[in-house]
Amino acid sequence: MKETQGRPLPLGTTMIGNIVNFSVAVPQEKECQLLIYRAGAKKPHAVYDMKRELGEVRYLALEGIEPSKFEYNYRIGGEVVIDPYVKAIAGREVWGRKRDVQKHEVRGILYDKEYDWEGDMPLCLPYNSVIAYSLHVRGYTKHASSKVVSRGTFQGVVEKLPYLKELGINQIQCMPVYDFEECMQYRNYWGYGTAYWFAPKSSYAKSKDGVKELKDMVKACHREGIEVVLEMPFTEEVSKQTMEECLRYYMIEYHIDGFILNPQIAPMEAIYADPILKKTKIMAHRIDFQTVMRRFLKGDEGMVEGVMYWLRRISEKDGTFNCITNQNGFTLNDLVSYDRKHNEPNGENNQDGPEYNYSWNCGAEGPTRKKAIAKLRDGQIRNAFLLLLLAQGTPCILAGDEFGNAQKGNNNVYCQDNPVGWTDWTHLEQKKDLHDFVKQLIAVRKNHPVFWPTKEMCGLDEARCGVPDVSYHGESAWRVPSEVFSRQLGVYYSGMAAGGEDCFVAYNMHWIEHSFALPALPRNKKWYMIASTKEGVLDKAQCLRNQRTVVLKERTIMVFAGREEDGEKGDRSGEKNRADVLPAKVDCNYNNVD
Repeated sequence: MKETQGRPLPLGTTMIGNIVNFSVAVPQEKECQLLIYRAGAKKPHAVYDMKRELGEVRYLALEGIEPSKFEYNYRIGGEVVIDPYVKAIAGREVWGRKRDVQKHEVRGILYDKEYDWEGDMPLCLPYNSVIAYSLHVRGYTKHASSKVVSRGTFQGVVEKLPYLKELGINQIQCMPVYDFEECMQYRNYWGYGTAYWFAPKSSYAKSKDGVKELKDMVKACHREGIEVVLEMPFTEEVSKQTMEECLRYYMIEYHIDGFILNPQIAPMEAIYADPILKKTKIMAHRIDFQTVMRRFLKGDEGMVEGVMYWLRRISEKDGTFNCITNQNGFTLNDLVSYDRKHNEPNGENNQDGPEYNYSWNCGAEGPTRKKAIAKLRDGQIRNAFLLLLLAQGTPCILAGDEFGNAQKGNNNVYCQDNPVGWTDWTHLEQKKDLHDFVKQLIAVRKNHPVFWPTKEMCGLDEARCGVPDVSYHGESAWRVPSEVFSRQLGVYYSGMAAGGEDCFVAYNMHWIEHSFALPALPRNKKWYMIASTKEGVLDKAQCLRNQRTVVLKERTIMVFAGREEDGEKGDRSGEKNRADVLPAKVDCNYNNVD
């Protein structure tokens, strides 16, 4: 191979024919050498001094090098360094095996394999149509109960795609899939911290080729109509320019549909303005929805106004998504089973993990044989899914919540690379009823456009049908139960505004029963119950005998649809004169995160 001048940009390696350009940022006072290895070797085959520089960038090119037969590193100031822009890494193919970069046990790969995308492109699903599902690539299928062939890998996720599609999921949100060091004082199971952002993690690949298998997973997801979103929690030492380059790279090279970023670190305005990323979903974790809904779920007072806001909040406007649980915190099963975190196995004296979880154990800490408590917990889990899936923002389900996955009260399993932190699929058989309820509730959401409108509802009669797009009710129709002690709310959605049927959802999070006045429908329609906490999603909707009032038992949510009934007229005897009622306009800018 022959050394030639090369170019300072782009950083990293660039391959054109039999020429490879190497470019790396180096402090001016330090020497830099390029180390070339034969593939798989732990001693350099050749060493090149990198003396050409522009600013703090050193560069050179090698002509006549066959990329597939060689690997590389840099030696900067006497220390062996992996290229920060490396696209694939050798030596980390086995999860949990400690490797020493200084001993040349980890090296950069000159990856030059072509990939046949077979016409694949990012899906660009409408934001409001998304049903998201958050998972850890390793933990999702590592448990033996997953019954997949390629456990803990990208291919393992592919094997679960029929399950996800049947459930109703059309977007997966993946925790870090780039190369990170897991062998630390405590096992870095989640993958946060310093990383090689451009290189997919080879230990997540059955074939040890992370590049190919991440592409295989994305292509397989797209074939099933499922988007792939990557969490990219860059650390502060990463330059803003590098962050943008990295996102563009994954979008172009891997057809990634979206990214979850830390808005305190990532250059959000520049990313939103980037022409390559214009159609890519750029999102951020926020806990406002989660906090309000958790508190409402367990019966805290003073939550009604916040619930009203978050039920109608559209996610696309600020790149958020709704979740009641995520990796950082309790699973849904644990949220209703523990009052406090139990992170002792993490080795940090239970000092790690969120202190405020707004959880409630329903009367006993942890597992219990008391049937009344178990029944209450089951109902609360269903209530949580109703709160999540009937809110108009984009919902995201934590993997395994749909069948009661548990973590023994650990709300920070970042180091639990074991059955505690893995998704336990044995619960799927044990709680098949819960799984089926979630599946059917997702279908209810998809079949009723009022739950996923294209624009945020503001309480106005824009369709000029006589009722606002959304209105709020309590024991009296058209009156918001806004007293601080209120723990109940009725929400009426007009089908004329968003399309489809009118819907009314009654929420009673109080520990006593409450009655709700049902808004009157047009003369040719009646209210039918289609789902509830206790009955689940009904196979056949039930027409209400009393079309004026409905009574909800304690901690219960009911969903009603306004439908025509052949041969009968709707009962309007309980309707107030709408001319005498002026529903207040909803403040679309109100944000209660208390």
